Amino acid sequence: MAAKIRTYLARWTIYVPIVAVVALVLTWGRELPPALVIISAILLAGAVLAAVHHAEVVAHKVGEPFGSLVLAVAVTVIEVALIVTLMISGGEKTQSLARDTVFAAVMITCNGILGLSLLVGALRRRIAVFNPEGTGGALAAVATIAALSLVLPSFTTSRPGPQFSPAQLGFAAVASLGLYLLFVTVQTRRHRDYFLPITTAGEVIDAEDHVDPPTGRAALTSLGLLLVALIAVVGLAKGVSPSIESAVEGAGLPQSVVGVVIALLVLLPETIAAVRAAARDRMQTSLNLALGSAMASIGLTIPAIAIAMIWLEGPLLLGLGGTQMVLLALTVVVGTLTVVPGRANVLQGGIHVGLLAVFLFLAASP
Repeated sequence: MAAKIRTYLARWTIYVPIVAVVALVLTWGRELPPALVIISAILLAGAVLAAVHHAEVVAHKVGEPFGSLVLAVAVTVIEVALIVTLMISGGEKTQSLARDTVFAAVMITCNGILGLSLLVGALRRRIAVFNPEGTGGALAAVATIAALSLVLPSFTTSRPGPQFSPAQLGFAAVASLGLYLLFVTVQTRRHRDYFLPITTAGEVIDAEDHVDPPTGRAALTSLGLLLVALIAVVGLAKGVSPSIESAVEGAGLPQSVVGVVIALLVLLPETIAAVRAAARDRMQTSLNLALGSAMASIGLTIPAIAIAMIWLEGPLLLGLGGTQMVLLALTVVVGTLTVVPGRANVLQGGIHVGLLAVFLFLAASP
């Protein structure tokens, strides 16, 4: 009997996503009482951990940088679906939701995930080593897409307020998607070695020799369960979002805090996966996840929102405010100084985590 219980417990990563999706179906579109909110939150946490496990299985099978790309794209596609769903049902208060969520995702990935990964890697090896060519190119792409999509709308004059005209929004969407696809091509084909983990001596690690890769069937199963877990994560996050909005309103916090909370929930699987990769001395994998997620969050979200605006009514507020622009510029400058040497210590990691703390504080107290 005890052996059977241990077997069932060992397969929790299979059962939890399925149970979470069943709970999502049963609670979809309903107002949840406090008890169900707590249960949904527990299932949400379990689905996050299961997603990390299955993402690592897939990553081990396909190798880097494809593994990081799978998780980044999967999470971003579901994030887009969540934003569009909330915008359809949220009215005027969601006009800036896409901007708030995407900007929060950029700050969380480029400061939170990157900073935590550097801290873990530096504490483990004293110096965290990565490839500056690949990481620098990723940071440049993030900075370009972020400025094009989130900064320029505050300075254009075709429409009042921080928004693009339809033509400008279409151009920004095509340009963002094109830059993202160009980066993926470079990352996976022409310069794949720039995005592979390296040792402290600078030698590329092209394979994990100490563990046999999973079978094709196991990898496909994990890929399916990864998608199921991510759907559960975002769906349950939407289910508890009214409670989050009520808590935010009750605390007297700005509406933009809702976008921050959504980004934190959606990016939790990538955060855990990146930190675990850093703990295994795979710093490049961690940075691939951080910057790849930032790029996917903008490069896929903006085109999807641009298409959705054909049916959605009301303006789409994309332009950042002055405080947010300063934080974005500081993140790019500090990130550049961190990336260029290809080596970092706890100081750089601490600075990035500190920038995330500043962002979170100012989001709550602008």
